[in-house]
Amino acid sequence: MSLPSTQKAIIVEETGGPEVLKVKTDYPVPTPQEGQVLVKNNISGINFIDTYFRTGLYPSPKPEVLGREGAGTIVALGPGANPYGFKVGDRVAWLSTGGYAEYSAVPAAKTIKVPDGLSDEDVIGAFLSGLTVVTLVKEAYPVQKGDWVLLHAAAGGAGFLMTQVLKSLGAKVIGTAGGPEKVELVKSLGADVVIDYKSDEGKDWVKKVKEVTGGEGVTVAYDSVGKDTWEGSLDAVKRKGTVIYFGNASGPVPPLPLTRLSPKCIKIGRPQLFGYIEKREEFEFYTNELFTLLKSGQLKVKIHKVYPLDQAEQAQRDLEGRKTTGKLLLRP
Repeated sequence: MSLPSTQKAIIVEETGGPEVLKVKTDYPVPTPQEGQVLVKNNISGINFIDTYFRTGLYPSPKPEVLGREGAGTIVALGPGANPYGFKVGDRVAWLSTGGYAEYSAVPAAKTIKVPDGLSDEDVIGAFLSGLTVVTLVKEAYPVQKGDWVLLHAAAGGAGFLMTQVLKSLGAKVIGTAGGPEKVELVKSLGADVVIDYKSDEGKDWVKKVKEVTGGEGVTVAYDSVGKDTWEGSLDAVKRKGTVIYFGNASGPVPPLPLTRLSPKCIKIGRPQLFGYIEKREEFEFYTNELFTLLKSGQLKVKIHKVYPLDQAEQAQRDLEGRKTTGKLLLRP
């Protein structure tokens, strides 16, 4: 297959606001190395973690191409062994870096064939976020039927999916969201209680959580907001409860003394997806779990908008401005 030598890509040369996302039309198409495949992206995902690398909250070498996931077609294989049996023409989804581009050279070990019956948009609408969700509810804290669960940002990209997965496990879900439209969306997903943190009632959301749970608190709180909610999440869990921090939408959780956990014997976790899918068998297990949920219809994807690649800056502005519900995608 004849491949171009250059491509369109979004480059970040220095940390800063969304304005540092620059469109390049002559960026080199990468050559896949041993253990890699070259994918022509049909769709790429936009995730809040992309903004952390852009701002420098998560340090990374610059210049860089953002984007942690994509779906498309394999157009070249790296030299050497091919343990997963990939071939040119396979339709695949991948997790790595460099998704804000037409072509990405990605690890074969974090690439998987997309089953028939699932669109690229549905797969990437749920891929990184959905794998995060499945590992959080299966491993970070194994959710049991009847557990009271507090889920912050329940209308966001991960929250939208997690609400559905939690209900499929039989949990009782208290979601937080900002504004009537997002509240109605979360209710439509089956959440038992939805707190509008922008309303008068929502300003004391910990009190509302305690009321709903008979004064006891929730079994587990999943907190992707961070700085604005971390302390309230600790207050909202019951004795011997668990708090899982997995994002920093409002800023990082500050250092906290371990003695803060002692009175209620609270457990906390700060996992990341890649720690749960480091081995190929783990990646395949959780990916197959996710694909099964999607194919069965138990998990539905909400796409906020598909942006052209050169509108990546606007897409990140919309994401950080809390103007979105569901998943943002890029079309290279």
